[in-house]
Amino acid sequence: MRIAVVKETRDAESRVAMVPELVGKLTGLGYEVVVEPDAGKHALIADDEYLEAGATIDAEAITSADVVLSVQPLPPDSVRRLRQGTATFSFLPVNQELALIADLRDVGVTSFAMELVPRISRAQSMDALSSQALVSGYRCAIVAAGMLRRFFPLNMTAAGTVQPAEVVVLGAGVAGLQAIATSKRLGAVVKAYDVRAAAAEEIRSMGAKAIELELETLEGAGGYAREMTEDRAARQMELLTPYIAAADALITTAAVPGRQAPRLVTAAMVEQMKPGSVVVDLAAETGGNVEGALPGEVVRIGNAQVWGGKNVPSQMPGPASKLYAQNLVNIVTLMTTTDEDGVGRFTPDFDDEIVAGSCVTHGGEVRHAATREALEGGSAS
Repeated sequence: MRIAVVKETRDAESRVAMVPELVGKLTGLGYEVVVEPDAGKHALIADDEYLEAGATIDAEAITSADVVLSVQPLPPDSVRRLRQGTATFSFLPVNQELALIADLRDVGVTSFAMELVPRISRAQSMDALSSQALVSGYRCAIVAAGMLRRFFPLNMTAAGTVQPAEVVVLGAGVAGLQAIATSKRLGAVVKAYDVRAAAAEEIRSMGAKAIELELETLEGAGGYAREMTEDRAARQMELLTPYIAAADALITTAAVPGRQAPRLVTAAMVEQMKPGSVVVDLAAETGGNVEGALPGEVVRIGNAQVWGGKNVPSQMPGPASKLYAQNLVNIVTLMTTTDEDGVGRFTPDFDDEIVAGSCVTHGGEVRHAATREALEGGSAS
């Protein structure tokens, strides 16, 4: 059976779904690995590296593939070139890609969305949202340090003492905790806030001070926060304002997959920050935690420069690709059996919670309930 690795075609996507050092894991399962030419180019991986790892290079890799690996969803023309029964693994934002999902259904493709992998302990090694959030959190701290025209760490010299930068991080999921950890390693004084009570201890474990606002906590399903009321949001903004005003750098990371990012900071709050301050909004692509943040742009609000994140993991394509590729190897391994001759067979068990939870289309049907309801409601045909 053949696994195809595609060259990404969407704008500003630099990652690749498989890296040479993990090709052996797939061939060890009994698969033949076929890579489209220049698939790893933007991640600084040459075709020769795939060849040395045991893969082959073929511009028509997907037409004869049994399994197709990609980062972004395949474009419609590529979907229509797939054989019936082919399986695809990619990020697949179901709320934004209804027409494409209809195509996958009609072609008879079995599609899996990596962002739908259940957040259970058995699936941690397949959790691509977390692996890419790790990259994003690190990148956010580096961006903040690069934009801020002062040291992050305390410096004591014969010429005097330079005080450390004060960094505030909002959101303490995987990305937020990595932003905290990286800022601390760079020597900043870090304070952080999350609406979930359990996050306070995690913040402290990173060496930061947990901001406690004495508001009700908002634990939700799957480790994410649940939505807050308008009154609570307004009170939270009021209580956070002095912390933000005192910060040299503000990093916001609060997001829930498939939903609009919560608005945590108003433009008026940013306007109270000091001259030269920096704001980094990781959630800019989904509406932004910070009012006025724009994805892929730096805008000025008051005295602060506001950097809006856009496909942030792709800004570090090497480590992001390696982590994502390992997620794919783990989930493909779950769905593979190897026969006596060492030939891999793709045999997903749809009674398995991970397989069922991440499957979007199979056998000419839409398996993901919310997406099926949206399609049946007439959003796409």
